[in-house]
Amino acid sequence: MIYLDHNATSPTRPGVAEAMLATLTRQEGNPSSVHGPGRAARQTLDEARRAVARLVNVHDSRVIFTSGGTEANHLAILGVAEQAAFQGTLITSAVEHPSVRMPCDKAEQRGMTVIRLPVDASGRIDPDQLETALTPDTRLVSIMAANNETGVLQPVTEIGALCRAAGVPFHCDATQYAGKLPLQADAIPADLLTLSAHKLGGPKGCGALIVGAAVQLTPQLLGGGQERNRRSGTENLSGIAGFGAVAQLVAPRIEAESLVLTALRQKLEEGLLKSVPDAVILGAQAPRLPNTTALALPGVDGETLVMTLDLAGFAISSGAACSSGKNTPSHVPLAMGLDHALTRSVTRISLGWDSTEHAVDRFIHAFHRSVDRLRKGSHFA
Repeated sequence: MIYLDHNATSPTRPGVAEAMLATLTRQEGNPSSVHGPGRAARQTLDEARRAVARLVNVHDSRVIFTSGGTEANHLAILGVAEQAAFQGTLITSAVEHPSVRMPCDKAEQRGMTVIRLPVDASGRIDPDQLETALTPDTRLVSIMAANNETGVLQPVTEIGALCRAAGVPFHCDATQYAGKLPLQADAIPADLLTLSAHKLGGPKGCGALIVGAAVQLTPQLLGGGQERNRRSGTENLSGIAGFGAVAQLVAPRIEAESLVLTALRQKLEEGLLKSVPDAVILGAQAPRLPNTTALALPGVDGETLVMTLDLAGFAISSGAACSSGKNTPSHVPLAMGLDHALTRSVTRISLGWDSTEHAVDRFIHAFHRSVDRLRKGSHFA
């Protein structure tokens, strides 16, 4: 199987599992305990926290470990909203991940006003519209760094500067961005930044929220007061150790890997458009992640194409993995102006650290054959 679905999850990088196994076999202690085994566990936790902090160039005191990107997004949005007693305005975009959209919906149900900024045909918001929407009543702006379905980058530097000038906290979901492009949290600038280990090639079920010193959050999980009283519960030490290991591994390689991925993506897209000339690359004219290609194929059902390519030995996606199995078309291409029929044809190819030119060449050939046969009425490659 050739795996080309890294935006859903990236296969575990070498060395990560070993770091996790060490905590399961040689560290019996709870990080909150003061005895020797507890202190050893605390040391592992602190080392991982420092590694994740270095990945985004912040002080380690700002790293709050969570069960993943979804929990981090909930803590950021609902934590700020609850501090504001669910009063005031929350600004987000029309193309956010469901783990941002749904807490925004919940805040709206509790009484907040939610403004969902539209995007242009490339999938980007207009910073001028954000500036107009910002008022003294705005409590939070939550806009992603990179879209999980299209790879399109939002103008987060401008967004952060506008929020900073208005005195409004800026939350940025950077789960897809981190590890693919250099990420300096203070350069965005974001007051709240969401990360996820498994998008980097680390373990599933572990994430982090980077929290600015001045941000006040109401904890969403109550109990023993772990993670600086912002996220109670005994820490997932093995997952956190894996997160730290992958952060340490990835940090010095980001620029080099992004260049390789950009070249592979260009080769992929040139080959796909040559073999299927009527394919449409979503966000082609916008800045994008170096690894992501989202294609709309007139007359081809995206889910069927994914299954056809799966039988041929290739793993891609028809959209966000967390939304698979739903019959409704994705909100992202719809927000970009695609009609329902074309939206249902969208597939996503996302390269990663183990992708090769040979794999890309094989995929282009299989893609052409699969699309050709589907258009002729056969669902099998």
